Amino acid sequence: MSAVEAMVRAGDLAGAAERLEQDLAEAPDLTRYLQLAGLRRALRQPHRALRAVEAGLALAPLDFMALCMRAGLLESIGDPSGGRAWDEALAQRPEGDLPPPLLAAMAHGEILRDAWRAERAAQMARATKASEEVGGDEAWRIARFRSNTLRQTRPYYSEPTHFFFPGLAMREYHPAERFPWLADLAEATPAIREEMLAVMHSDRAELAPYIQYAEHQALRQWQPLNHNPDWTAIHLIRRGEVVAANAAQCPVTMELLSRMPQPDIPGASANALFSLLAPHTAIPPHVGVNNARLLCHVPLVVPAGCWFRVGAETRMWREGEPFVFDDTVEHEAMNPSDHLRVVMIFDIWHPDLTPGERDAVRAIVAQETAAGNLG
Repeated sequence: MSAVEAMVRAGDLAGAAERLEQDLAEAPDLTRYLQLAGLRRALRQPHRALRAVEAGLALAPLDFMALCMRAGLLESIGDPSGGRAWDEALAQRPEGDLPPPLLAAMAHGEILRDAWRAERAAQMARATKASEEVGGDEAWRIARFRSNTLRQTRPYYSEPTHFFFPGLAMREYHPAERFPWLADLAEATPAIREEMLAVMHSDRAELAPYIQYAEHQALRQWQPLNHNPDWTAIHLIRRGEVVAANAAQCPVTMELLSRMPQPDIPGASANALFSLLAPHTAIPPHVGVNNARLLCHVPLVVPAGCWFRVGAETRMWREGEPFVFDDTVEHEAMNPSDHLRVVMIFDIWHPDLTPGERDAVRAIVAQETAAGNLG
């Protein structure tokens, strides 16, 4: 038993604290600084306890326990930075189970953090009100800047599995005004839905699991849905080839697709399909292959509660409200309902690409696809 432990057992907390300080002057140690802070707190010396914790944080600035202790001490002395301290502490929460007393302290800390964030959010909203009155995409960017600063959202980036073209606008959902043809798709949604239902119930329809790859391939993001009929596709165009049995029953849809700026890459694009997601099925977080293309969703049959997350923004699919997103940004989906969800999906060129850049993407992707270099 150490001298410090003996003093604590004897009830001499002041002596134990003094001895610990002497020991730490010779051999700084995070665990013993936290022990010292605990003794100073028990002695009703919160400022001295805070100094001990901060000495420990100088050794390990992201230590979760030290950050929580610091936040609690700041709160106890009425320091207005307590909310910010809890924000910093909770950002370092470790994985796994935590002891009940710590969970209770964290729950209290979350209340203080949320109040602090709310006040900051109100201050920021007042400061940017004039700028956001412009509306449109500028207002969205300012609002996201605010939420990132408040740690309510975090940055997400394009992370394609194979092809990254530099310098392209990187957005989760791209502004609708860049794609005036979305209005045509919205207007045609009832007709597209009617054709989808006809082909889905036709004996001639060709359905296939959306995800199909060899089990040995170096891919993990798709394991739960590989060859799984819970996520099924009715392909209209697959890797540039029209699926005649399906397309023949969808003349309105195919005519609309003929007017879309779809990539024409041998062996890879264009692609267009009806995506059928079974009840109570989740599509796990994943990223796409190539950021030189974007995807368009046209919601056709959407039971209540079906959602789609791209990066930091989650949207509810709404029938007749198509949108464009970057599938190389992490995204996921969920159908929590008891009914089938159906969305039409097709790819388009990224609008920032010049004709020459499209030619380069076409050449390289086609070459890599033909060589079997995509796994």
